[in-house]
Parts: sequence; C-alpha cells; structure tokens
Amino acid sequence: MAFTDDARVVETSSPSRTDITVVILNFNAGSFLERCVDSVLRSSVPVDVIVVDNASDDGSFESLQTRLRGDARVRFLALGSNTGFARGVNHGLRHTTSDFVLVLNPDCVLETETISKTLAGLEAHPEAAAAGCVLRNSDGSEQAGGRRSVPTPWRSLTRVLHLDRQFGNSRRFRSFDLMREPLPREPVRVEAISGAFMLFRRSAMDSIGLFDEAYFMHCEDLDWCMRCAQSGRYILFVPGASVVHFKGVSTRRVPFRVELYKHRGMIHFYKKFFRHQYPGALMWAVSAAVWARFAARVVLVALGRR
Repeated sequence: MAFTDDARVVETSSPSRTDITVVILNFNAGSFLERCVDSVLRSSVPVDVIVVDNASDDGSFESLQTRLRGDARVRFLALGSNTGFARGVNHGLRHTTSDFVLVLNPDCVLETETISKTLAGLEAHPEAAAAGCVLRNSDGSEQAGGRRSVPTPWRSLTRVLHLDRQFGNSRRFRSFDLMREPLPREPVRVEAISGAFMLFRRSAMDSIGLFDEAYFMHCEDLDWCMRCAQSGRYILFVPGASVVHFKGVSTRRVPFRVELYKHRGMIHFYKKFFRHQYPGALMWAVSAAVWARFAARVVLVALGRR
C-alpha cells in the first residue's frame, strides 16, 4: 500500500534500510529528544529513525540535526505548523518502508534490549498487529496506559464515579486500567496499549490504516486499537520489555489546551465507536461526565500553576 503526503520535507539525509523504522514526533521536547534518539540508536538491533518536527520553537530539532547530520540512520522531516499528534506521526509513517514500524514519544528512553524484546514477542505471535511494552516512571514504577482495556462508556462512567474503587472485586465495575493487576510473565493479549510506544507490523498497518487525524492529540492510539480488533487481529503486551516515559514533556507549556484536546478526543472516540451500541441516556451521561471532568481538570491545573 502506498501512502502519499503533500507536507514539505525541509531536510532529509540519505536513508539506510533495516527491518525496523522508529518514528518520533517532536514538539518542544528539549533535551529529551536527544536522549530519546540516542537510546534508540544504542538498540541491540539495527534501526532507522525518522524524526518529524511539529514546528517546535525550542531549538531541539535543529540541535539534533546539527549533531547527527550525515548519519544515514536518521532522517529529519519538518512540518510548517503544529499539525497534532496523529497527523504528524502519519507524515512520518508515510515515509517508511520497513517491515516493522515503532511509533515512539520523544520523552521516552529505551533500554538496549527494549526493541529487540518487543519485536521477538510480536514475531512469536503472527496474528498480533502491534505490540507495546511496560511504560515506567523515572522512579521505576509502572506507568498507567501501557496496558489497558478499552475505556467503553460504561467503564469510563465507572471510573469517573470511582465505582471501580468502591467495588474493586466486582468485574462489572472493574477499571479499564490494568496497571493494578500483577505484571504477566509472558506476552499477553490486551485491548489497548499506549501511543507512547507502539510497535506495528507493516502488513497490519497497511490493512488497518494510519491514525485517525480527527484527533489532534490523545485517544488516537485507542482508536487504532479499536480498529485493529474490528479487523480480527489483536494487540500484544510484552512485559519483558520496558521504557522510561517522562510523561508530558512536550505539553507542559500549554496545559489548558492539552486538557481540551484530550477531552474532545474522548467525545469523538465514544461517538465513533459506541453511539449505536449504548442507550442515548447513557451516552449523554458519559458526555456530561467527560466535560465535568474537563472543568475539574482545568481548575486543578489553574490552582497548580498558581
């Protein structure tokens, strides 16, 4: 399947050719971008890297270009404006030809075996379309989002009303966040993983498609996982591989806008996949809960900034 993209390529070095291409979307990630790319290039398996810049103004993209200019493993693509996560990543994906593609956040630092272990898990499960690994905080603790169930309207309402905490032993009120459960010993199927680290099989990406660009940021990873399930394939979680994710590095300067995009994305996700499966009253209640949560988050962010 051939993808096309009319965005302007500002600079690119001559690409090498491996079976894995890592696509990193940068937006004001600062020094984290270099740490991320350096960790990728230290991987135990050979990789190509495509760094897409979403019109950063902190000098991070230019600094990386200067340091790695001429390195055949790394290509640089610059966009003229901040196009959002889905559109920016898709631009990078359209420039890949490898058998496997890893979408990676610029605030992630990999271990040398992270990619190889995740890839081994994916190759051992031919019907798996994509795989994720353990996301860790800087203190080594597991981070939410790396393994989860799909946040259906009912699960989301349960989470907002804290019913998952009050009735934690009931499957009916179980949270969509699987982090509270012990890490499995072997790779397992999960309904969703995080867009911070998603290793795709090209054949699956070609048939399922790229990220839905109706999302500016947040929920586009859940959307892809939903479409994956609808295609008859599944998502794999590989507990033996991990990455440190310094969450929110690129969005700290615009917290209110991030909250708006996040909650708007939730509404789009629910309407796209669940409006014909749930009663209208429940969908209305979920939408109201989402916007109530948005209002609460805005207040908390404002108080935190003050």
